[in-house]
Amino acid sequence: QVQLVESGGGSVQAGGSLRLSCAASGYTYRTPCMGWFRQAPGQEREGVAAIDTAAATIYADSVKGRFTISQDNVKNTLYLEMNSLKPEDSAMYYCAADRYPLCSVSDILRGNGIDYWGKGTLVTISS
Repeated sequence: QVQLVESGGGSVQAGGSLRLSCAASGYTYRTPCMGWFRQAPGQEREGVAAIDTAAATIYADSVKGRFTISQDNVKNTLYLEMNSLKPEDSAMYYCAADRYPLCSVSDILRGNGIDYWGKGTLVTISS
């Protein structure tokens, strides 16, 4: 059983930065694909970024150039570096993982094939 625990959320002003972390633990050492999602109150969940075993990445158009997804396979931790934050970035951010060895980042970004979810970390951006 895999458990994902997010951290690093908080409240910052527009233009600021945050670094989210997702620590993975359980009986598997590492899942092939991982991603970040976010959901604001009253809004649909959206994929933010995803990364695979080969470190290929994909980003939502709304965060391209501002967010960077990365992973530390030794620590089994996923990161999301968020820069130039905007009020519209405010949301609960969730870490997700796909155990399928041939997973694709494009599918992950669309929310397809997700096997594990974290409980989320809250990000609030004030103007």
